[in-house]
Amino acid sequence: MKLVFGDIVVVENNLIGVVVKNWGRGSNGREPHVEVYVRSYRTIQEYPISEVERYLVRHKELSDEDMEYQEMAVEQE
Repeated sequence: MKLVFGDIVVVENNLIGVVVKNWGRGSNGREPHVEVYVRSYRTIQEYPISEVERYLVRHKELSDEDMEYQEMAVEQE
């Protein structure tokens, strides 16, 4: 999945954030990663790209029902 600056994403299963920087694979072979401003933490966190999902619902945090919708939508991509 390709993420760019400004994409809204889900991290840590239910937190919403915005991509502020996208890093490709480093010379040390590290998995590509992104820096995300996480609303609930009010800070920028770094995540491997495999731990970030595109945001498909419009709330600060996902309810159980929203998480189910998110998972089903991501599986269909």
